[in-house]
Amino acid sequence: MNSEKKAVLDLLWNEPYKIGHWVGFKDLTTLHNEWLRSFLYAEDDQTLLAHRGSYKTTDLSLFLSLHTILRPNENVMFFRKTDDDVTEVITQSRKILKSGAVGKIAYILYGTDLKLIRDNNSEINTNLCTSTKGVSQVVGLGIKTSITGKHADIVVTDDIVNINDRVSRAEREQTKIQYMELQNIKNRSGRFINTGTPWHKEDAISIMPNVKRYDCYSTGLITRNKLEELRHSMSDSLFAANYELKHIADKDAMFKEPKFTADEGLIYDGVCHIDASYGGADGTAFTIIKKQPDGAYVGFGKRWNRHVDECLSEIEMYRKYYRAGTIYCEDNADKGYLRKELFGLGMPASGYHESMNKFVKISTYLKKAWGQIIWLEDTAPEYINEILDYSEFAEHDDSPDSAASLLRKLENKTSYNPVKGGI
Repeated sequence: MNSEKKAVLDLLWNEPYKIGHWVGFKDLTTLHNEWLRSFLYAEDDQTLLAHRGSYKTTDLSLFLSLHTILRPNENVMFFRKTDDDVTEVITQSRKILKSGAVGKIAYILYGTDLKLIRDNNSEINTNLCTSTKGVSQVVGLGIKTSITGKHADIVVTDDIVNINDRVSRAEREQTKIQYMELQNIKNRSGRFINTGTPWHKEDAISIMPNVKRYDCYSTGLITRNKLEELRHSMSDSLFAANYELKHIADKDAMFKEPKFTADEGLIYDGVCHIDASYGGADGTAFTIIKKQPDGAYVGFGKRWNRHVDECLSEIEMYRKYYRAGTIYCEDNADKGYLRKELFGLGMPASGYHESMNKFVKISTYLKKAWGQIIWLEDTAPEYINEILDYSEFAEHDDSPDSAASLLRKLENKTSYNPVKGGI
C-alpha cells in the first residue's frame, strides 16, 4: 500500500469530520467526528438524539457520501418524514460526492475518477459499485412510502418523528407501525441508524434501540445567552423538544421563562432543602434559596437520579461553596433518618413534618414566587426542566417540591440567622 493511500485510509478511520471541513462544513467538531465514526463503523443499531442546530443532519449527509466510497457494494435506505424532507439530505450528499476533495479521495483509493451513475433527489449510485443487486447505493424515501420488496444493508431514519406526533395519537401510532415495518427490510447482517428529536413519551423514538442523547447543554455548541434568546423566541414545549430533547405540554405548563444570574454572591447565607430519594423512580433534589432585601429570591438547584445517601458528599460541597446554612428535610417517611445522617456528617439540619398536599404546596408557594426567583447559572438543567415540566399529573416533582418547601419555610419565618458550620 502506498503512503498516499494509507494516509487517506487513516483519515477516513480516525478523523473523517475533516473531510466535512474541506467541503465547507467548518463548524464540525470532534463531537461530530465521534458521531460520524459511529455511523460509518459501528456494528450495532444506534439512536442518536441531538438538539436543533447540532449539525447531526450534516453529519448524516457526510456519512451517506463517505459510506458510498468506503463500502460501494453496500446499500443504504434513508427515511425521513416525507419525500420532500428526503430531498434536502440527498441533494447535500450528492454535492459532497461531486466535490474535488471527495473525488480525489476516491481516485487515490480506486485509481479511477468518481462518477455518479444515478444522480437525482432520491437516489445515488456511483461507478464504484460492482454489485449485481440492481439497487442504488443510497435510496431516500418518505416514511409513508411503500417498502414492499425492498432490502437494505443499512437503514437510516432521520426526524421521522415531528410535532405532528406530539399532538396526534393517531400519527404517533402510525409512525411506530411504519418504523416497525422497516425492520423487515434490514438485511440479516445489517443495522439501523436513527437520529431525531423526541416529541412525546409514547412516540416512535420510545421504541428505538441504544439511545444516546445530546441536549443543548451537553454539546457546548450553543452559548447560555443564545439559549436564553432561543427560549424566549418560542413556546416552552417547542424549546424543550428541539433543544432539551424533552416533551412538555404548553397548556399544562405552570412555570415558564426562568431567569438566571452569574452573581454567586447573591445566594450567600441562604438556606437549603433536600427532597430525598430512597430508591425507585424518584430522584434526589437539593435547593438553596436566599431572600433578597427587595423581596426577590436567588435560587440554586441540583437533581440526581440516585439514592440520597449517594448525593450527600456533593450536597455538602455545594452547601459550603455557596456558604449556605441549615438544610431542611421532611421526616415523615424516614422517621428522621436523613436529619440524623446529616448531623452525623457535621451538617446543620432541621427536620419537619409534612402535612400539606404536594400539588397545593407547589401551586401556592412556588407559583406565587416564580416571577421573583433568579436562578444561578450553575443550577442543573434537569432541575429547572423538572420545574418547567411540572403539572398536577407530572411523573416527577422532586425539584419543584424542594423549591416550594423551602419558599414556604422562608415565607413563614419572620427572621432568620444563618447557621455557620456544623451542629
